[in-house]
Amino acid sequence: MKPFLKKFKLLFIAMLIGGYAIISYSFVDNYFEVSKNLDIFATLFRELNIYYVDETNPGDLMKRGIDDMLGSLDPYTNYIPESEIEDYRYMTTGQYGGIGALIRQDSNFVIISEPYEGYPAQKADLRAGDKILKINDTDAKGKKTDDISKFLKGQASTTIKLLIEREGEKKPLEKIINREEIKIKSVPYYGMLSPSIGYIKLTGFTENAGGEVKEALLALKKNPELKSLVFDLRGNPGGLLNEAVDIVNLFVEKGTEIVSTRGKVKDWDKVHKAVNNSVDLNIPITVLIDRGSASASEIVSGALQDLDRAVVIGQRSYGKGLVQQTRPLSYNAQLKVTVAKYYIPSGRCIQALDYSHHNDDGSVDKVPDSLISAFKTKNGRIVYDGGGVSPDVAIEPQKYSSILLSLVTKNLIFDYATKYRMVNDSLVPAKGFNLTDAEYNNFVTFLSGKDYDYTTKTEQTLDDLKVDAKNDKTLDAIKADIDALKIKVMHHKKEDLVKYKPEIKQFLEEEIASRYYFQKGRLEASLKDDIELKEAVNVLGDKERYEKLITTIAKAEKPFYNADKGKQRQLKNNKGEIEN
Repeated sequence: MKPFLKKFKLLFIAMLIGGYAIISYSFVDNYFEVSKNLDIFATLFRELNIYYVDETNPGDLMKRGIDDMLGSLDPYTNYIPESEIEDYRYMTTGQYGGIGALIRQDSNFVIISEPYEGYPAQKADLRAGDKILKINDTDAKGKKTDDISKFLKGQASTTIKLLIEREGEKKPLEKIINREEIKIKSVPYYGMLSPSIGYIKLTGFTENAGGEVKEALLALKKNPELKSLVFDLRGNPGGLLNEAVDIVNLFVEKGTEIVSTRGKVKDWDKVHKAVNNSVDLNIPITVLIDRGSASASEIVSGALQDLDRAVVIGQRSYGKGLVQQTRPLSYNAQLKVTVAKYYIPSGRCIQALDYSHHNDDGSVDKVPDSLISAFKTKNGRIVYDGGGVSPDVAIEPQKYSSILLSLVTKNLIFDYATKYRMVNDSLVPAKGFNLTDAEYNNFVTFLSGKDYDYTTKTEQTLDDLKVDAKNDKTLDAIKADIDALKIKVMHHKKEDLVKYKPEIKQFLEEEIASRYYFQKGRLEASLKDDIELKEAVNVLGDKERYEKLITTIAKAEKPFYNADKGKQRQLKNNKGEIEN
């Protein structure tokens, strides 16, 4: 027996030594590759700076090199130089020092597009549409939004002097503004949609987003008539993981698993559970999502769906199942690096794109159908990974007309709202505001002589037909017919202000409401004709349907990609606005 044990011990030691040698060799080999390539990069960088024919900017060159390198991995692994740390801090905390307003470019000047209620810009009576002429006696003409933003932001308790031009005022107005610490709320609005249905809008997952949702929920629960809740995550790009966990925790039992993360480094293999007592375990919930709902929004909507705690309504979400962490670098820079994937309670990961495999052109594909797996919710309903969160009740995204897109992007709706505010000192509450037919006709008159031309799909098709006919040498034979059709199309375009009046009127009402009641007013006005919201209310109003949706075991459709996202409410984000 002893010879056998001695022989076994020698064999075991030999295996350990062999394994250690393999691991050591692998580590040394990998270390050599890193060291070698860093040395090559450093020598190349030095030679380039010495011998390149023109002067180079080392900082710009290095940042471009780093950005391109990280861009080959995924869009979320980023280099943050010291100069951009303030912007990154705002993204994670919602805080910055400034005047509290959105600004955007308007020809050669920058204008205020929306002051925030309760902050310095609004306290100083800055209004949407005000044109910034000077900042601290520095001429603002010709400067871009980024340049003006650097002037407007600054340490709290410092002052800034603005000279502005306001329509209707004969002379420029001077404003002395005291900067403050600006904290943008993650919950800009909550309220009652009906005597029994509450509503909470969440726009981000910055620090204390969970606390804001809890505060809103507790405020709604003071109403003894409250019976159900609509939780709106549309257009919410996500944010901090722990805030998502805290929000789900409000509606599930303490100890419930909400999300887990798994990465290459085992320290990132974590399970996040509800650590606090819930606020309400029984209130029926509908969650609204769309293509703009990403990351932490998908943790909340996906976890509530997996736990059969809510009915999800809208469109398939974005599909970002990756976790980022910031790592400190030299000279106060930071690396935001993807460290793990997250998995919601059913075990599925909703990451839609496979960044681990790149095509020859550097692009990546969606997770192939062969790798998409079925999972089960708490009640046994079938759900799938690999393509975002698919809603329990799918609603086709609302598409908007070309004329509305033109009116929004050319700022004509914005400009009319500014004029409206100039001649109307007050407005009825945003919930009850409706533009009269006479006021809409005033808007049509306002558009006279203004450029809001646009190309319809029909016109584009006719133009393409002309090109094809020219290439086929048949243009002469059909040119007159094509031109006649274009004239007919142009005639119909003139009628679009009437044809698309309801959707144009809706956007006008939202913009005008924001002039008096700021972001809260815009949101309240937007809820009146909201298709997804109406469906959420219908589901909550039908107890039998609600219960069936969260308990019926049915085979859900596999996630799919829809290339046509339509002209949804992204229209409001086309203005190039910057927080200040």
